Amino acid sequence: MMEIGNNRVFFQYVFLGLVLLTGCKEKPQMSTVGTYKTMNISLSNTTVSTSYSASIRGKQNVEIRPQVSGLITEIRIDEGAAIKKGQSLFIIDQVPYQAALETAIANVTSAQAKVATTQLTADSKQELFRENVISEYDLQTAQNSLLEAKAALAQAKANEVNARNNLSYTVVKSPVDGIAGMIPYRVGALVNSSISEPLVMVSSEDEMYAYFSMTENQLLSMIGENGSVASVIENMPSVRMLLNNGKSYDVEGKIDAVSGTIDTRTGAISIRASFANPARMLRNGSTATVVIPFERTNCIVIPQTATFEIQDKVYVYKVVDGKAVSAEIIPFRLNNGTEYLVESGLSAGDIIISEGAGLLREGTPIQTAETK
Repeated sequence: MMEIGNNRVFFQYVFLGLVLLTGCKEKPQMSTVGTYKTMNISLSNTTVSTSYSASIRGKQNVEIRPQVSGLITEIRIDEGAAIKKGQSLFIIDQVPYQAALETAIANVTSAQAKVATTQLTADSKQELFRENVISEYDLQTAQNSLLEAKAALAQAKANEVNARNNLSYTVVKSPVDGIAGMIPYRVGALVNSSISEPLVMVSSEDEMYAYFSMTENQLLSMIGENGSVASVIENMPSVRMLLNNGKSYDVEGKIDAVSGTIDTRTGAISIRASFANPARMLRNGSTATVVIPFERTNCIVIPQTATFEIQDKVYVYKVVDGKAVSAEIIPFRLNNGTEYLVESGLSAGDIIISEGAGLLREGTPIQTAETK
């Protein structure tokens, strides 16, 4: 009886173990259908804008430096004042240069007198030679003295011109219209042509240049579309400018120059856009943002949230027969940071995942929740 009871207990434990093992087996997972936002692809007209940080420079930005050395005796402008071409800006001590000019004038007068004297002597010698009173040597000596006197006169006149120029350089004038910058020197300062800082900077501000950089690939792409750099410049649309305070500048600009060299450090190319500056709002040395718009008709625009990248290639997920199917797209070279203008890879009527594409896997079942 004891043995039968033990066997019964044993089998009960075995049965319980089988039941537990059966209960611990994993149930087969059922594939679930996820709900994702989608959009129907359609053609539309749009404007894609791209922004570039730019530095502002005056059309003419001239460093005014002295051409002679001396003490500054007058400063005839104020910092930040409007300047006219030919206006006197600084006066450098004129006394030594006036004295040098007077000396040069005196030397010219002396040289002229010597020429007149040697001319008389040469003419007299010529008559005496005709009468066989003097030798040819004496005549030639007189003529040589005349030539020497004339050379001395020419040199004296050149010195006079140089002295007059130096005196005129003591009045430092502006070669352009513009706005004066800061003046690092004061009356009494000793200046010369090799000073480290200019006397003042004069910037012509009726027209301003905005310099910004574009990647080599972007430029090459545009050259491929237009055929040449000249055609790229000609076909570029008018550009806008955003000032540092975030406000849009009222006057549109035009891209008018592309650098002929590429920066070897960054691989970027310098571009120049010109802007009229009638209100003098733009200032030399300031910064801004240049915005280039590109208008496209009958094109496809999708949000960047609908894309993901693998090895520098851009993909979307199409919804095909209720499943996610990846497809490579070629976006337009420029974008606004939130959308892509698709040049190839999608067609009107396609349905794509509009959000969370980077979280999907190929073949994921999709239940559409159409957003567009």
